[in-house]
Amino acid sequence: MFDKLETVVDRFREVEGLLSDPSVVSRQDQFRALTKEHADLAGIVEKFFLYKKIGEEIEGNRELLRDGDPEMREMARAELPELESRLDEIGKELRLLLLPKDPNDDKNIILEIRAGTGGEEAALFAGDLFRMYSRYADRRRWRVEILSASESDAGGFKEVIALISGDRVYSRLKFESGAHRVQRVPATEAQGRIHTSACTVAVLPEAEDVDVQIDPSDLRIDVYRASGAGGQHVNKTESAVRITHIPTGVVVACQDEKSQHKNKAKAMKILQSRILDSMIAEQEAKMAADRKSQVGSGDRSERIRTYNFPQGRCTDHRIGLTLYRLEAIMEGDIDEIVDSLLTSHHAEALSGLEG
Repeated sequence: MFDKLETVVDRFREVEGLLSDPSVVSRQDQFRALTKEHADLAGIVEKFFLYKKIGEEIEGNRELLRDGDPEMREMARAELPELESRLDEIGKELRLLLLPKDPNDDKNIILEIRAGTGGEEAALFAGDLFRMYSRYADRRRWRVEILSASESDAGGFKEVIALISGDRVYSRLKFESGAHRVQRVPATEAQGRIHTSACTVAVLPEAEDVDVQIDPSDLRIDVYRASGAGGQHVNKTESAVRITHIPTGVVVACQDEKSQHKNKAKAMKILQSRILDSMIAEQEAKMAADRKSQVGSGDRSERIRTYNFPQGRCTDHRIGLTLYRLEAIMEGDIDEIVDSLLTSHHAEALSGLEG
């Protein structure tokens, strides 16, 4: 660990030197990248210097225990446990900071929620989940923009796709992908029986042009008349757009906007993110062959969480976390779940590093 930390310190000093070089300052792209790297390394370097400082204090106290007068020995003996505990704590923090960074953590996300088994009740639950994530986004001052939505007759969503943008959105929500199950009495159930329905959630890092290079010749773009709500505009203008990426077979359709140009731009944003997500999934599958992550990679078919309304209970099955405050969770208070998933992921990563 210490060899890695010394390497980090060397790189930190090198970056500091580059940031003061006029030739680098004049190249804005390089300057921005180095500024971000400097900020990322600064926290590790500061923590490492504190670790060494406390280590020196411990060594000084141990020398006092050997050679100091009785009063100084007693003082050193009293301070040692707290110093050693603090050193151990900072050591753990440093090990976490040295874990390989997920390059997508800083990205915005494309959130896709689809009703699964359960008919209209599943569509209503999809609407509840979208509201939960929207409320969570509000709490963190993120922005939510619906890119595509297919509403159900009862008021929920058959499918809703949204862009959530803000500070490190993917880092917080990347473990939300999977099957979410709800157990409750539907409003249409006259006998008061509990029904089980499900939705799938997909969290895709928003792709940028540098992440996914798409050859225009690999795309088939179809335009057609929109259907559904829209007044006189519907069925009169071919504004709806369907894009097919021929090499992968990924298909995206968008008809929410009255402008064909805007629908095409939204569809391309979703298409790029789905392709990037498939690339990430392929990489994770290779890694999983060596080590199975406790949290998982968000397999869409994996049942990850149950929302039990009669018991007011929410259970995340991957980490065995059960919380009896479902009402608050559905209002977007999901930080405890998110933090627990991240802690579990870090523990698994540390185990792999040390193993």
